[in-house]
Amino acid sequence: MSLISFLKDSFIEFKDKVEWPKWPQLQSSTTVVAISTILLAVFTFGVDTLFSEAIKNIYTLLIGVFN
Repeated sequence: MSLISFLKDSFIEFKDKVEWPKWPQLQSSTTVVAISTILLAVFTFGVDTLFSEAIKNIYTLLIGVFN
């Protein structure tokens, strides 16, 4: 199979056989992904801050014990 034939077949497949989402469905999916991403980022920030403070407190405690 030649490259030209492959490209032509791929174009026909994408144009005629793929069912692309409608605009409202695409907007809805984009909104869900955006909100999920923001929530995951906030959760990750919270856990990172919590662990950072915990490690800082442990180091402070250990330094105080050994000084």
